[in-house]
Amino acid sequence: MHKSDPALTLGIEEEYLLVDQESLDLAAAPDALMRDCMKELEAKVSPEFLQCQIEVGTGVCETIGDAREDLGYLRKTIKRVANEYGLAPLAVSTHPFADWQYQNHTDKDRYNTLQRDLGGVVRRLLICGMHVHVGLSDDDLRIDVTNQLSYFLPHILALSCSSPFWQGMDTDLASYRLTVFDNLPRTGLPPAFNSYSEFQRSVQIIIDSGLIEDSSKIWWDLRPSARFPTVEARICDVTPVLEHTLSIAALIQSLTGMLCELKNHNQRWRQYSEFLIGENRWRAQRYGTSQGLIDFGRGKVIEYPQLLEEMIELCRPHAEALSCLKEVEGARDILKQGNSAARQRSVYARSMENGAEPKEALKEVVKALASEFSQGL
Repeated sequence: MHKSDPALTLGIEEEYLLVDQESLDLAAAPDALMRDCMKELEAKVSPEFLQCQIEVGTGVCETIGDAREDLGYLRKTIKRVANEYGLAPLAVSTHPFADWQYQNHTDKDRYNTLQRDLGGVVRRLLICGMHVHVGLSDDDLRIDVTNQLSYFLPHILALSCSSPFWQGMDTDLASYRLTVFDNLPRTGLPPAFNSYSEFQRSVQIIIDSGLIEDSSKIWWDLRPSARFPTVEARICDVTPVLEHTLSIAALIQSLTGMLCELKNHNQRWRQYSEFLIGENRWRAQRYGTSQGLIDFGRGKVIEYPQLLEEMIELCRPHAEALSCLKEVEGARDILKQGNSAARQRSVYARSMENGAEPKEALKEVVKALASEFSQGL
């Protein structure tokens, strides 16, 4: 990479669920818990749409090592404070057996507006996600990268899938979260724009119509951030194991670096239609890493382990330059262990084989998720 390349700083946001340590049911965050968290973490922690959720976000991280330190501290603090109130945090996109009908949304202007505008659709939003920001100060470069990076979104999603269960049932999907989220408007794959000004003009029409206040209510899988000079990848399920989160973030950062390097050489990644990328998005949502994705150039489905190796090699020099090669190669560990969806199903199956009733087996899944939250901290 050249000295003139963008800094490609990192920021990671994670949303957590809170459960009662005894019953393992979802539990609303007491006001005192939020005050304690905010006293220690200040603006890096905030309430989420539902009262049983809490969100954290790192500062601007120069390297993946900085992100590990920052996010690790956030997780440790949330866990410690939650434990003081008899609660435990889960870094997972759906609770295995909770019912969305019994959850209450946070009394905050933004969330009250969502409730009013989106009605029954938003009431089902008992899901959590993980967002990765990569710093790009040039407006048009953010659009150019967004157009190209979309190709890799299904590959990234497959690694992160952590939402196989919904209301006590196995959905047969690796990421049921997307099924829920896609019911909202302005979601899914981002459309292609020719320039940042074209993106702004399109968004401004919706703002001027009085439908949204700003582009923060555009919830595409990948977008130019509304608040920061970053490209924001939003497709991921939240990942229980911290090191897996960092591997996914490092892949996104390194792929962004690869696309910037192509631009330096007057080249670019080939853009494919939303129709084709959408087919891979569905395959990742349905199967995670257990089935392959379509290689559009070859015109056939390629098994995921091969695709991951090709992706690692593709961004290897950029990962080395960004000091995150170890984390990029760590994505192999996700395949070795299975992504969270696969691990949750394994815990459930073992419990059932040992004679547990379905509800008890699902509670074992929650216990495993609570344990993974602090793994490696």
